[in-house]
Amino acid sequence: MGRFDFKDDAHFEKVREDAEALYGTVTSVRCPYFNEPVAFNAKGIRHLKFKSDQKARPRGDQYSRLKLLRLAPEILKRSNTVQGVWHTKQFEMQKSNSRWERLLKDVSFYEFIAVMDNLRVRIIVKQVEGGEKHFWSIMPYWKVNP
Repeated sequence: MGRFDFKDDAHFEKVREDAEALYGTVTSVRCPYFNEPVAFNAKGIRHLKFKSDQKARPRGDQYSRLKLLRLAPEILKRSNTVQGVWHTKQFEMQKSNSRWERLLKDVSFYEFIAVMDNLRVRIIVKQVEGGEKHFWSIMPYWKVNP
């Protein structure tokens, strides 16, 4: 049985509850690369559980990301170097005129790769034009397609 295989639903639920509890205690961390805080808001935890609106990630995928979540704040606190940056345009939900709308925005993603606790992980920080930088995702590096 591998490090990221869960035994049963009860084990998965425990990991999920622990990750959500930890996530709730971290509001932001100061990242030396940006020299400013990276927020840990609701968008990040939601992205770990859902690929898009109303489309949940497979449980195995959620499990590996939620299990690694404890490493994210510490890695971002220590990250002085970014391994990748990409800029794109995508539709984002934003409140405009008292209602939610999908607006086309410039979005930047920053990739940090680190080895901690004998695990190589990839962390993504997202920034939407005019917004704060926030934690977006964490995944085992071996799951990344080259």
